Amino acid sequence: MGHAIEAQPEVLLHRYRAGQPLDEPAVWDAMRTEARAKAAEEPILGSYFHATILNHDSFRAALSFRLASKLDNPMLPTMLIRDVIGEAMADDDGILHGALTDIVATFSRDPACEDLSTPFLYFKGFHALQAHRIAHWLWGHKRRTLAQFFQSQISVGLGVDIHPAARIGRGILVDHATGIVIGETAVVEDDVSILHAVTLGGSGKATGDRHPKVRRGVLLSAGCTVIGNIEIGAGAKVGAGSVVLEDVPPHVTVAGVPAKIVGTPRDETPAFGMDHSLQ
Repeated sequence: MGHAIEAQPEVLLHRYRAGQPLDEPAVWDAMRTEARAKAAEEPILGSYFHATILNHDSFRAALSFRLASKLDNPMLPTMLIRDVIGEAMADDDGILHGALTDIVATFSRDPACEDLSTPFLYFKGFHALQAHRIAHWLWGHKRRTLAQFFQSQISVGLGVDIHPAARIGRGILVDHATGIVIGETAVVEDDVSILHAVTLGGSGKATGDRHPKVRRGVLLSAGCTVIGNIEIGAGAKVGAGSVVLEDVPPHVTVAGVPAKIVGTPRDETPAFGMDHSLQ
């Protein structure tokens, strides 16, 4: 949106917006081209761009290295973490496809994102989301202790607390990311945008299915809190700082404490438009 982009990223944006699968080599080639240009522009960071992108032979390999460096812990060396990430990606293609879709979605929607390599290198929302995908795989394979370790590392290192059991779709923008909390039984469907300090939480000490279900295309504005096993309908928008305690119908705007319907979004898919106004 408003980016001066090259032909290859433009094709990737078109494929994403058309709901078509993204090609890993195409994303990877674009990122390597960007990294070479950045290394030439700022030679003092040349070794950084080589370590994170240029020394790897695929997006998959670079992603495992990037996530492992973010989750590093003295008790669990980077190489062991990278082995776990590689195992998860080899078993579940959805992890890689989710990362490819998320990175193009971020480029598409975030005006501060000027190319594909920026979120990969610098955006902790992207890092936290991809690390969660690994933790979710571990949780599903009954390796819950290690999944909780990943959750803890994501929370401490990136300021994002997502329970490993939470189900999150593709094409997610986690913008700024600081202070995001997503509970155990929460569901976030495809093409959702989440701003900083958003909570998808449970109420009290109830067990079982107790967290929100956020449907496709929703925009969750900064600081909003959604509590309980309620549904945010497809294409809805939640205003900044709102507290949502009841189901939200599709394609409406809610705001306030407690949140009430105040209008309808200008965009069919508010997550794409990123318009936080309440008209």
